[in-house]
Amino acid sequence: MNLPDNSILIVTTLAAYLIGGLPFGYWFVRLTLGADIRTMGSGNIGATNVQRTAGSKAGIAVLLLDVLKGFVAVYLAAVVTQNNSVALALAGAAVMIGHCYPVFLKFKGGKAVACFVGAFAYLTPLPVLGVVAVFIVTVAFSKFVSLGSLVGCLVFPPFVWFFQHPPTPILAASLFAALLVAYRHKGNIARLMAGTENAFSFKSKPKGTSA
Repeated sequence: MNLPDNSILIVTTLAAYLIGGLPFGYWFVRLTLGADIRTMGSGNIGATNVQRTAGSKAGIAVLLLDVLKGFVAVYLAAVVTQNNSVALALAGAAVMIGHCYPVFLKFKGGKAVACFVGAFAYLTPLPVLGVVAVFIVTVAFSKFVSLGSLVGCLVFPPFVWFFQHPPTPILAASLFAALLVAYRHKGNIARLMAGTENAFSFKSKPKGTSA
C-alpha cells in the first residue's frame, strides 16, 4: 500500500478535524434564536438537543449539516489522496474528533453520531445503511435516541467486516468510531441505567428544560 507524503496526510487530517469542528448546532441557534444552545436542554450542540429546545425544523437542519460535514471531510481526503485508505481512515476519525472536541468552542462539542453517518456513508455505505436501520428500529421501540445510537455503534464494526471487508485502516477507523460514540454517550448510559433518560418526542421542549 502506497502512502501519500506525510505532509499530505497531515493536511487532509487537519482539514477533516477543522471541518468536523464547525459547530452548526451552536451557530444555527445563535442566529435564529439569539441564544446559546450550550445553556439549553442538555447543553449539547448536536441535532437532538437542538430539536428538543429549538424545534424539529432546526433539529433537522442541524442534522443534515452535521451529516454533510462528515461526508465532505472524507470526500476531500479521497480527492486529494486518490482514495488512499490510510488518509480516508484518518479523515473519518478526525472529522468525528473535530465534532466532539471543536477548537471553535474550546473543545466542547457534540457526540458525533450525525458526523459519523456522513463520514462512513462515503467509506462504508452498506454498513451505514444497516446501522441507520438498526437505529430507527431501536428508537421506534424504545423511544430513546441515545439507545439507538449506542446499539448502532455496537453493531457497526461487525457490519463493516461482514458486508464490506474493507482495508485494515478503514476497519480500524470503524472500530474507533464506535468506541468514540459509545464514550461520548457515557452520561446517557448512566441515565438509561438509572431510568432517567428522556424519551424522544417530535415536540420540542421549552428553552432551558433538561434533556
